[in-house]
Amino acid sequence: MKVLVVASYNKGRFAPFIIEQAEALKKQGCQVEFFGLHGKGLWGYVKNLPALRHQMKSFCPDVIHAHYGLSGLFANMQRRIPVVTTYHGSDINDKSVLRFSRMAICLSAWNVFVSTKTLEIAKPKKKYSLIPCGIDLSDLQLTEKSAARQKMNLSAEKKYVLFAGAFDNKVKNAPLAKEAVSLFRDNNVELLELKGYSRDEVTLLMCAADAFLMTSFTEGSPQVVKEALACGCPIVSVDVGDVKERTQGVEGCYVAKTREPQELAELLRNAMTFERKTKGRERILADGLDNCQVAAKLTDIYQIIQKS
Repeated sequence: MKVLVVASYNKGRFAPFIIEQAEALKKQGCQVEFFGLHGKGLWGYVKNLPALRHQMKSFCPDVIHAHYGLSGLFANMQRRIPVVTTYHGSDINDKSVLRFSRMAICLSAWNVFVSTKTLEIAKPKKKYSLIPCGIDLSDLQLTEKSAARQKMNLSAEKKYVLFAGAFDNKVKNAPLAKEAVSLFRDNNVELLELKGYSRDEVTLLMCAADAFLMTSFTEGSPQVVKEALACGCPIVSVDVGDVKERTQGVEGCYVAKTREPQELAELLRNAMTFERKTKGRERILADGLDNCQVAAKLTDIYQIIQKS
């Protein structure tokens, strides 16, 4: 099975979770090539169409797998190769983009949604699946807190709350996280910004932190939450995306009923006193969210399309 992955390349790289999913597809026996989209918006993407047709001619894919709604709509501008489109959240939650995603839903041979909430908004009529993106499981995620702190040069005495993104990313709502952490009066709790780290360093920070905090305005199926689960890091989050589904029943993980800083501070206090790894890794496997498990589901979809 030859799969051409189509996704944005405006930052000079593909999103790590897209690359990791492609690597898992290769382990399933697929041949995978990437096509990177340059430009902004649908009309910016249209300029890439001759290059896409050229790569289709040289690679001869059996299926195109597009990530995000605009990429899916672009990929469907050719009608020779069937398109699978995965919608990751921002392409459904943003009303200005949703109309383009709905066009992609109608044109795609199959549609993949990463959370129940995005599925409920999109309301596809047929040929769709609910498959959150998976993550890679590694031995590094098993690193104990003390060892992770030594490797990341963090104090053994302080309490660390790892924020779910960069402070300057407005969607992540850092002001709410900062206000919640400021309610700890002893000044021994520090909020760490998740920015500028390598993949391994992010894993070590999740192993080193006393709690992981998400306060985003919107999400689809946030990868960082699944990665924190795999590291056994206690999680506190507002009710956003599929976080409640992913963490429900995992001791040491909490989803707030409100967006009040006082409630988040209280839940952080509970999380920081958990003082051991959660059973999040076991939950990832039980939910079928290891990348190898997800890749197997995707190859099943590709085969259904080929037979139809």
